Amino acid sequence: MNDVARILDAASFAAFKHREQRRKDVDATPYINHPLDVARILTDAGVEDVEVLMAAILHDTIEDTKTTVEELTARFGERVCGLVLEVTDDKNLDKLERKRLQVLKAPTKSDDAKQIKLGDKIANLRDLKTPPVGWDAKRVGAYVQFAEMVAGGCVGANAALDCMFDEARGAIE
Repeated sequence: MNDVARILDAASFAAFKHREQRRKDVDATPYINHPLDVARILTDAGVEDVEVLMAAILHDTIEDTKTTVEELTARFGERVCGLVLEVTDDKNLDKLERKRLQVLKAPTKSDDAKQIKLGDKIANLRDLKTPPVGWDAKRVGAYVQFAEMVAGGCVGANAALDCMFDEARGAIE
């Protein structure tokens, strides 16, 4: 498969896996918009590695769908699956512990995983310009603080993403 076909295969797979999920925004947009946005953010920041872009598109499949490690590895290879696993939270843990571990583990991730993580946080911050239903200023502020702590552990993996994160954070304040 050529690179374009591989990226489209990842997008098709992610769209199928997330097909019944919606974002928490006012419009309840299809969830697939988020991983596609993360990949677009990475390309805007100069990322051209096809497998990093594929992992960005697939980054929530193990965490938020019934996708297995074996399934992802068989279809997309060990490197893509490994990157997805690097940015996947353990849903068996409570939400506060998952957030704590994201902050703690961010500096230990590979540069490729740090870029995906930064792209994810940038996308989420941009989405907070119109907060999800039920989110008040305090909750938005708490998410911004959390995102800052995670991003702090990813600084230096991609200078353009570092700038994009600062811009997205600044647009909320």
